[in-house]
Formats: sequence, structure tokens, C-alpha cells
Amino acid sequence: MGAPNIDTIVSLAKRRGFVFPASDIYGGLGSSWDYGPLGVELANNIKKSWWNWLVYERDDIEGLDSSIIQNRLVWKYSGHEDTFSDPLVDCRDCKTRLREDKLDTADGKFVCSNCGSTNLTESRPFNLMFRTTVGAASSDDDESALAYLRPETAQGIFTNFANVLNTSRRKLPFGIAQIGKAFRNEVTPGNFIFRTREFEQMELEYFVRPDAATAAHQEWIDDFDAWIGSLGISSANLKHYEQSKTELAHYSERTVDILYRFFPEREDVDKQWDELMGIANRTDYDLRVHSKKPEDSEGKRINPDSTEDLSYFDPQTNERFYPYIIEPSVGVNRTLLAVMMDAYEERTNDKGEVRGVLRLKPELAPIKVAVLPLAKNKPDIVELARKIKRDLQPSMRAVYDDTGGIGKLYARQDEIGTPFCVTVDHETLEDNAVTVRDRDTWEQERIGVGELESYLAERLK
Repeated sequence: MGAPNIDTIVSLAKRRGFVFPASDIYGGLGSSWDYGPLGVELANNIKKSWWNWLVYERDDIEGLDSSIIQNRLVWKYSGHEDTFSDPLVDCRDCKTRLREDKLDTADGKFVCSNCGSTNLTESRPFNLMFRTTVGAASSDDDESALAYLRPETAQGIFTNFANVLNTSRRKLPFGIAQIGKAFRNEVTPGNFIFRTREFEQMELEYFVRPDAATAAHQEWIDDFDAWIGSLGISSANLKHYEQSKTELAHYSERTVDILYRFFPEREDVDKQWDELMGIANRTDYDLRVHSKKPEDSEGKRINPDSTEDLSYFDPQTNERFYPYIIEPSVGVNRTLLAVMMDAYEERTNDKGEVRGVLRLKPELAPIKVAVLPLAKNKPDIVELARKIKRDLQPSMRAVYDDTGGIGKLYARQDEIGTPFCVTVDHETLEDNAVTVRDRDTWEQERIGVGELESYLAERLK
């Protein structure tokens, strides 16, 4: 089970309404995508799973939604203005711009992934933040009006640490969760929705005492392994990657990436895997750099512009300190792609036809049940089928479809991941029962209309 490559999902996604190329009627825009009717439902269900698990089912996490455009000083003191960059090179032969750290080497030289040339320029840092200006009279040349689209959601959590702490009366350990858009001017975006310049993050910042950080970090690694598994993603397609000291971000003491097998078609096994999410121990770096009090080794204030001290006072020990932060960060795009790739399988029906089936977990499926009339030219059958759909709609996502023969309708619903199809036929008018078909087994069962909602609700759990 599982898609043989991303191209299979790209084809399915556009054909069935999960993901479309953005501004497609004008030729599109590189690495920009729109979620269609089914894609937005799947993405929302993934976000709902994450939010419910962290914010509703736990007692130690609050939610937040911070602004996309923040004061420029946020990005100055976070280090993004100086350090948030990728190594950029140009190929002198084909004029392609490339990320040096993603290139293969030959005889000690980097090789252009487009034309194979080793005639590349020297590497130079390329800042990934999108610049914008703020104010009616602002201009690109006005430094005082300069602002950025946020490259991550985390900084909005750090700058709101005291606000959340004071209003929620939390004590350590506790976390702040946020789902929102982020923007990075990637040098080499691509592979469908895997790497894009506009994306959505699900980030948790979990604040702990410094001496509890190591254990908390490992606990969150284990917990996210379990959450990813709950989405239906097979453990066979997942593995951990421990970042080396040279790979760690400047704020990180330890970072573990959870990798997914996004590229199973590649011959080089090591290149089949790429990052699904990262879980970092950020130490106390973030709260320190955004605070007004800390001093550097020469006794100078680290941040002369801040108005707030983001340290934590422990009333039980009478200590004041800067909490360590454990950050699990996962992208909606990559999670959706991994879920679709893992759920995809091809099955052969009795006629020898090969069909794609998306075996999504019921809670993630965009549509839970499709109600299908066996004869769309029979008003009594159509009217009853539409009534059944309306009755189911308040408790589950239900659709009515009569745009093809029953075999074609089943195939369509299988390919978009609908767990159950309900068929209304001539016998329904006599015995008030319908045929319920299971997506995964293709088995059918006759169920009374009066029991249908409870029957489906039980199986959708």
C-alpha cells in the first residue's frame, strides 16, 4: 500500500479537487497551490486532529493566533535578519539558481542538478524572508517602513509568552499552540506541495524548567510518533534523523527530525526520505533575546528595544529564570501529502479494472458518506435519497451524487477516500432499507433507514 511516487498524488489531487495550481488561468506561479473542495476539508481535518489532541485533550496547553506581519524588531532580535538564509549558487552554464546544500558532488565539486555542470559561482547567503512595507506613504526605499511576512509562527508565541502566562495563570510546564501561515522565499521550491513559499505550520512551544528539558524533549518525540501514526501513516514509512552539531540551528541544543518516505521511486535509498517535521530543544534562547533585562558577556543589554521581561517566577522555589522551550513543528502541506501518499492503493475489481483507493482514516476523510440513487430518472428514489442525505448532514459530512452509473460513482468515492456509500434502490421504496458499501472491503450490507445514522456513526469512530 502507498503511492509509488508524488506524481500519482499530483494527478489524483487535480483530477478530484484536492489541490489546484494557483492562478492557473494566468499560467500559474511557481510552487503556488490552491486547496480545492476536498483538499480544504482534508487539511482542516488534519488541523482539527492536531488541535484537539493538544489543546482540548490535554490540560497544559493554550491556543494562540498571532499576526502575520509583526514589528521588524521581532525578526532583528530573533536572529532572522542576520541568519535566516540558505547558501545560494548560480550555474554559469544554464543560469539556474540553486541551493548549494542540496546539491550532489563529483570530484569534490558541486554539480548543477539541472544540467550537470560543475561550473558554479561561489556560495552566498540568501535571506528567505519576504520583505514588505507598512503604511500609506511607505516605499521600498524607506527603511522605517520595512516589515516582513513571518517566516515561522513561533516568534508570535514567544512575544506573547507573558500575555498568555498572566491571563491564563499557567505554571510550568505548559505550552502554547498555534496554526497559521508562514512565508519563505525558497531558492528551490518544488515537488508539488512538499516545498512551497507559502505554507501553513502547526507549531507548539512547550515551556519547561531547564533541568526538565531533556526528558520533555524525548517525551514529545515519542508523542508525535504516536500522533502521526494516528493519522494512518505507516511506521514503515517513517524514521528519525538526529541533526549533527554542525546542522543544528544556533538556538538548538538537540533537534530530531521525523522523516517520511516521500520519494519511494528513487534508486538511492537515502534520497527517498525527507523531513516531515522537526522537534527541537530551543533552550532559553528565544525568551532571553526578546527580554529587556539579559546582558551579554560585556555587560550590555542584549535587547535595548524590548519593554518586557519574559523570565518566569516560580512561587514555590522563589526562583526567577528563563524557561527552556521544546518545539515540535509540523507543516500542514507535508502532513497532507504524507497522509495521501500513505493511504493510496490500487485494487483490481471483478472486471479486471485497476482502481485507485484512498484509504483515509474516517476522521480525516473529506466526505464521510455518499448517498447514491440507483436510478436518477425515478423521482421517488431521487427524493428519498436526497432526504437521507439531508438527515445525515447535521451529524456527518454527506453528499448526494447521481452524475454517473453506480459503478462509476463507487469508483469516484473510493478514489477520494469516502468511507461509505449508501445506495437507494427500488427495494428501498418497499422495505425502507438501503445498501451500505464499505470503501476498504467493497462489502455491502442492507441497513434500515431508521438505523442508518447510528450504524454509520459507530463505524466512523
